[in-house]
Amino acid sequence: MFTSIKQKLRKIVFLEHKPESGEVFLSQRRVFTLPSKPGLVFVVLLLLMFLGATNYSLNLGFGLTYVLGGVAMINVFYAFRNLAYLHLLPGPAKAVFAGEETEFTVHLINRRTHPRYAISVGFADKGHPEKFVDIAADSRVAVQLSYPTTTRGLQAIPRIRLQTSYPLGLLRAWSTWLADSHALVYPQPETNAPPIPMSGQGKKTEVPGHAGDEDFAGVRAYQAGDSMKHLAWKQIAKVDTLLGGQLVTKQFSGGSGSDVMLDFSALPGSMDTELKLSRMTSWVLEADQRDLMFGFRLGHITYPPANGPEHCNSCLRALALYDR
Repeated sequence: MFTSIKQKLRKIVFLEHKPESGEVFLSQRRVFTLPSKPGLVFVVLLLLMFLGATNYSLNLGFGLTYVLGGVAMINVFYAFRNLAYLHLLPGPAKAVFAGEETEFTVHLINRRTHPRYAISVGFADKGHPEKFVDIAADSRVAVQLSYPTTTRGLQAIPRIRLQTSYPLGLLRAWSTWLADSHALVYPQPETNAPPIPMSGQGKKTEVPGHAGDEDFAGVRAYQAGDSMKHLAWKQIAKVDTLLGGQLVTKQFSGGSGSDVMLDFSALPGSMDTELKLSRMTSWVLEADQRDLMFGFRLGHITYPPANGPEHCNSCLRALALYDR
């Protein structure tokens, strides 16, 4: 009950509502200021100085108290101005596997004519490191924040807190922002997964460059579209390509030209769904590493046999977003 009341209070007072899409403007209403611990000590010191000056009728004591009080008031203005009227824009989030840390990109845009100093950017959750940035006038800064992942799917970016104690550290100006941004989290690959099921429907043929990589047949001149993994680097190192030497590609023979089909429904029904997804993820990564032509079937999603980064990423995305 206390937690729900606290959340409702934060929504009313600190405007922590639903995620915000697009560019966000930190208006005057969204920036809050509170004394820091050194600021509270400073206030107590001013009170003691004022009482001492009053008790002993010390004009110099009054003067020093008023000067320091004036400095504190100026600090309030500069601390607030250092954070207010910034524009915030979410950037792309790095796709990772479950258990890894994803990186959210946050753009801080300063369209004012004065620079901003020592702005701390981090997640509102405790225990996560913050990053300090300076922003020049009429410029922007990109900040990357890391956050751990636990489960596959689309992970929403946590609430971000921006704060500053500039210039004297007596006051803390802060604001929060919940961006409408997500990171794609792939299933964690299975450790020591069984070999890829090489039960394609095609006929066994002599296919150079893709299948039968165990049987080296020689080299040939590089052709557009050849995989970088099949370049003959030892031979290339002996020539200078800048002087006209050609790139060469390894050629293989004797393998199976049949296409591999990674079918989710072919896995044992007794297996846990998440374990199936982990095994499929491991097979997709292995097939991509070996540059195999493979098909993919997951529920109503079917991809014809192909290879390359785009095909691999499409399969991994389907595994990440799978919903039984």
